[in-house]
Amino acid sequence: MNTQVTAKLSHLHIAPRKVRLVAAAIKGMPVNEAEAQLLFRPQRSSKPLLKLLRSAMANAKNNQKLNAENLVVQSIRVDQGPTMKRFLPRAMGRATPIHKKTSHVILVLEEKPGLEKQRFNIVSQKKAKLPKAEKKVKKPVEKAKPEEQEKPAQKTKEKGGFLKKIFRRKSV
Repeated sequence: MNTQVTAKLSHLHIAPRKVRLVAAAIKGMPVNEAEAQLLFRPQRSSKPLLKLLRSAMANAKNNQKLNAENLVVQSIRVDQGPTMKRFLPRAMGRATPIHKKTSHVILVLEEKPGLEKQRFNIVSQKKAKLPKAEKKVKKPVEKAKPEEQEKPAQKTKEKGGFLKKIFRRKSV
């Protein structure tokens, strides 16, 4: 018996064509691997999709009592939402239409028992609080010895001649 969990994201202010590029990359992946993919993607749509994936994982854990390690992204569908129509003023009293597109995303996770060992383990970082005594202790600053200070670089004669003189970056 395969159990499915669904999460929806509506009115995302990114064009569906751009969201589909990222969504296609995580389809069929285990959730840990999909989460790792979304964490390191440079596209703007990866952040809301990561949030949606984490929400679906939390729903599966808390509501359905499923094991998060056995979850797989079964399908992810990106549909076009309502388009906001705006106008940009142009020369000679004209106007250019601007269509700000939105997306609706539907993510379906499925439990598949017996998955192979996962390659990634996502751990959220928590800030450790230091005791008050440790905060006040400051390390003494060591002064550099005069021998260790940087010596001025010696001028070396560079090869290149006439062309080097013409094409150097800084002028004299």
